[in-house]
Amino acid sequence: MNQLIGDALPLALGIAISPIPVIATILMLLSPEARRTSIGFLLGWTAGIIVAVVVFTLLSSILPAEQSDATRIANALVKLVLGALLLLLAVRQWRGRPRGGAEPKLPKWMSAIDTMTAGRAALLAFALAAINPKNLLLAASAGILLGQAASAGAAVAAIAVFVVIAASTVAAPVVAYLAASSRMTGVLESLRAWLVRNNTTIMTILLLVMGVSVIGKGIAAF
Repeated sequence: MNQLIGDALPLALGIAISPIPVIATILMLLSPEARRTSIGFLLGWTAGIIVAVVVFTLLSSILPAEQSDATRIANALVKLVLGALLLLLAVRQWRGRPRGGAEPKLPKWMSAIDTMTAGRAALLAFALAAINPKNLLLAASAGILLGQAASAGAAVAAIAVFVVIAASTVAAPVVAYLAASSRMTGVLESLRAWLVRNNTTIMTILLLVMGVSVIGKGIAAF
C-alpha cells in the first residue's frame, strides 16, 4: 500500500495545488454567507474527488489481474496518453497567460460568488473536482495506479489518503476561518491576490511535472 500511496501522492498534490478552487474558497470566505457557502464548497469538492478517483479505480481494477503482454502494454499506453494530455494542457495554459502586464482573467462564475447559496457552491465544487479536465486527468491517472492494489482494503486506504491530501488546500482555509474568522480576513485577501497573479505559472508547472511523471510510469510499464 505504501508503494501505491507514494505513486499517487504527486497526483493528489497536483489537485491540491490547483489555484482556482482555492481562490473560489477564499472568495466565499470573504462573502456575506461565508460559513454556509464555504462548507458547501468543501463538501462538494471532497465528494467530486472521491467520485472521480473511485470511478477510475474501479475501471482500472476490472482489467485482468494476470499481467499478460497485452494487458501490460494497454496499461502503459493508457498512462502515456494521460501524460500526453497533461502536457498538452500545460502548453495550452502557458500560451493563454496574460501578456504585457494585463490583468489575469478569472472564470466569470466567480463574480456570482457573493450571491451563491450553499447548494450551488457544492454543485460548483463537485463539477470543478469531477468534471474539470485538469483535475479529471489527475484523478484518472491516480485511479489507474490505485486500481492495481493487491486488495480492496489497500485500495480503500490509499484512496482515503489520496482524498485527504487532494482536498487539504480547500479544507485548510475553511477550517482556519471557522476557528478564527476575525483574524483570517487579511491573510485570505493576501493569499487570494498572490494566487490570482501566479495562477498560470502554478498550473503550467503543475501540469508539466504531472505529465512527465505519468509518462515516465507509462514508459517503465513496458
